[in-house]
Amino acid sequence: MLVGLETRGGVATLTLDSPANRNALSTRLLAELQDALATAIGDDATRVLVLTGTGPVFCSGADLKEQAPSGAPVTGAFPDVLRAIWESPKPVVCRLNGTARAGGLGLVAACDFAIAPDTATFAFSEVRLGVVPAMIAVTVLRRLDPRAAAEYFLTGEVFDAARAVEIGLLTRAVPPGDLDPAVAHYTGMLLKGGPESLAITKQLVRTVPALPVEEGLRRMADLSAERFTSPEGQEGIRAFMEKRPASWIPPRDPS
Repeated sequence: MLVGLETRGGVATLTLDSPANRNALSTRLLAELQDALATAIGDDATRVLVLTGTGPVFCSGADLKEQAPSGAPVTGAFPDVLRAIWESPKPVVCRLNGTARAGGLGLVAACDFAIAPDTATFAFSEVRLGVVPAMIAVTVLRRLDPRAAAEYFLTGEVFDAARAVEIGLLTRAVPPGDLDPAVAHYTGMLLKGGPESLAITKQLVRTVPALPVEEGLRRMADLSAERFTSPEGQEGIRAFMEKRPASWIPPRDPS
């Protein structure tokens, strides 16, 4: 298996486990990742997804050895994987175990949160190989500052984790020893949110800024009223008033 899947306390951890080739995006790894995503997203007990890897590199991008014989790109399930992460109704946290390059940054950008060790480095290295960051541009360009996107897409220059935070690629960069606590901080907060509310709010973040003000206010007023009267909204309000956890919060893991 090149992709592991473990679920505990409402959090499904998907692990790229091909350290020998730096978790490169081979056809097999992509197919397994697509299956693991479908399983986690379809599991009612799973509330949050964490995407991570093994070894010193999170993901080195496309498996160039696999593509070499034909000269044609072997994209496999990559578009479907990016779509599944981006459109997941459940929040996805990327826990970068280390450096990422090229296609690996498409995965990072597709996730809702991205936490990395401050020792990690990044690069969009495609142009130096005579190719282009085509598919990953769909997710990456929705995250990066436009000037920074032009700078790093066109030069292929390596940049550090602090710069990755500054330009919008990462949510946070922390000392390596603080990586797991930082990820747990976010997953813990996400588990407190109503599942339906989280899914809807993910969409709001992406769609509302593009709406005309008048239309946005009208649609959001309707949505607000709908959510306050929804079963999930009513349960959340009762839980708050009764000073108890909402029914959707998973029980604490005894381990």
